[in-house]
Amino acid sequence: MAITAKELAQILNLSEAAVSMALNNKPGVSTATRARVVKAAKEQDYDFSRIKENSEPKIEKGTISFIIYKKHGAVVTDSPFFNQLTEGIEQGCRLHNFHLNVHYLYGDEDIGDQIDTFYYCNGMILLGTEMNYEDFLPFSVIESTKQIPLVILDTYFENLKYDCVLINNFQGACQAANYIIRKTKKQPGYLRSSYPIGNFAERADGFYKAIRENGMASSKSQVLSLSPSLEGAYEDMLSLLKNGEEPVRCYFADNDLIAAGAIRAFKEMGFQIPRDIAVIGFDNMPLSTYIEPLLTTVHVPKQYMGQMAVGRLIQIMGDKESCPIKIEVGTSIIKRKSV
Repeated sequence: MAITAKELAQILNLSEAAVSMALNNKPGVSTATRARVVKAAKEQDYDFSRIKENSEPKIEKGTISFIIYKKHGAVVTDSPFFNQLTEGIEQGCRLHNFHLNVHYLYGDEDIGDQIDTFYYCNGMILLGTEMNYEDFLPFSVIESTKQIPLVILDTYFENLKYDCVLINNFQGACQAANYIIRKTKKQPGYLRSSYPIGNFAERADGFYKAIRENGMASSKSQVLSLSPSLEGAYEDMLSLLKNGEEPVRCYFADNDLIAAGAIRAFKEMGFQIPRDIAVIGFDNMPLSTYIEPLLTTVHVPKQYMGQMAVGRLIQIMGDKESCPIKIEVGTSIIKRKSV
């Protein structure tokens, strides 16, 4: 008697759902798991005639290139933020049956020479976190001469005629500043990135809007410039405190790494969080739940952003008359213990 999918799941110590997705070639399981299930099914004489005809493997429609532009060092490609972003892009490509290639561009090298090696694709998603307006010029040449659609991820410039998918940085920072003002009844300081990133500039605008809405003077907010990394922010803040900088009652930080680094320095200098100093971050990275106290932060749906970028790219690949649009993904406050 042929083995059932339920029995196969028990043998492999997998859920019935995972076995079903693997056998029916549906998204939701890894390539390795799919291969393992199919191999075991053949060995156990599973009746493949049970699989519906429409579950036959689909033919890939083409290739999408995900291009990661690195310039200042703020893009750390093995960080949870960019891992989740990439996972969202991978999920979107699997859903729409596109093969994904990942490439890296380095801003301190000749961009044209680097691009020549990977523009053979049906569409491109460009991670523009560290890019300036001028950095996009080589891509406009490719789009016009090679007719390859392009979607920009994680940044936006008014004069760029590309589709963009990014965080609503302004909204998130405004929410965060309003929340910490409401909780502490004090004017927050700003732990600002020392790297010039477009996302952080938008967060600054949102922060100062909340300051003004609460009847406070923007000039009265203490602004401290810190490296946007855990160790860098810690060392910068520790140096400031040892050199006599007086901390204020509460702070908004440009990202979670800055917030966590600053908290470590505050605690080392004898301050208690949040009794003496409250801190709110941005991004909701996994480290937010590892540090003590747990970090209050702004949640960014990173995987969803990646999926949206793929979905929009596929739309414009099928519609040559489409007009560029800006898609901003909303944020929310995750309330923990640092405020």
